[in-house]
Amino acid sequence: MRLAVTGRDGQVAASLVEAARDRDDVEVVAVGRPALDLARPDTVFAALEAARPDIVVSAAAYTAVDQAEDEQDLAFAVNAAGAGKVAEAAARLGVPVIHLSTDYVFDGTKDGAYVETDATAPLGVYGASKLAGEEAVAAANPRHLILRTAWVYSPFGRNFVKTMLRLAADRDEIAVVADQWGNPTSARDIADAILRAAARLRDDRNFAAFGVYHLAGEGDTSWSGFARHILDTSRALGGPYAKVRDIATADYPTKARRPQNSRLSSAKFANVFGWQAPHWRDAAERVVRRLGGSETKQALSA
Repeated sequence: MRLAVTGRDGQVAASLVEAARDRDDVEVVAVGRPALDLARPDTVFAALEAARPDIVVSAAAYTAVDQAEDEQDLAFAVNAAGAGKVAEAAARLGVPVIHLSTDYVFDGTKDGAYVETDATAPLGVYGASKLAGEEAVAAANPRHLILRTAWVYSPFGRNFVKTMLRLAADRDEIAVVADQWGNPTSARDIADAILRAAARLRDDRNFAAFGVYHLAGEGDTSWSGFARHILDTSRALGGPYAKVRDIATADYPTKARRPQNSRLSSAKFANVFGWQAPHWRDAAERVVRRLGGSETKQALSA
C-alpha cells in the first residue's frame, strides 16, 4: 500500500514516514513544495500522480493562527481551495483522501467534548479556512475521511512541547493559559491512526463510513496542565525545568480568538476503526523522553 502525504515538512508527514519504516506492508511518499504547492493549484495533480498513491493523505495546511487574521486570502487559498484540489486530484486518480482538520472549527462554548454532529462555529480566520477546507474536500471526493485533531506535537517541527522545553532552558517560570481546555495529540498517534484507517480502506472495498471523524489524544487538560506534565517529565529525566504559572486567556491577548473548550470525543473513530489513541500523558512522556536524547539541542532549535 502506497500513501502520498502532502505537507512534506510537517509533523504528521514526518511521523507517517517514520511509522512506515517499521512496517513492510506500507510505503509513504511525502510530497511538498515546490513540486506540490497548495497556493499554486496547477501543481497539485501532477505531483500526486507522480507519487502513484493508493490513498492520499492531505496534511499540508496554513497553521499560523494569529497571522491568518492578516493573511485571510492565503489561509483560504491553502486550507480551503488547496485542500479541495488535493481531494479532487485523489478523485481523478480513483483513490480515497484522508484529510486533516482541526478542533478550531468549534467556538468552544459547549460544556463537554465535541462530537462530529455538533454545530461548527469557528472564531477566527484559521478555523474558518479549515472548515471551508472540509467542505471543499467533501464536495470534491465522496471517498473522504476528514479527521479533526487538536493540540498536535511531536519531535519534529515547531510545537508546544518543544517550546516549553526551550523556554525552560532559559527561564525559572513560564506563564501559561489555564482556562483553555483540549486534547493534546501526538503526531505519531495520528500517523498510526491514519495507517489503521488506510488499511481498512484497502481491505474493505465496499467501505461505506466515509465522512467526518474526531481523532485526538485520550483525556483532556488545560494548556498549563499540559505544560506542567511536560516539564515535570523533563525534570525527572534530568532535562530543563521551570515552574508554570497559571494565567487567564485575558492575560495573554492574541490577535485570533481561541476556543476555551475544544475537547473532542474520538469514540466514533474507535468504534469504526477499532483504534484509540493512548492517553495524552503517556504519549507526551514518550516525546519528552525522545527529545531528552542526544538530539535535544538540535531538535529544540528547529
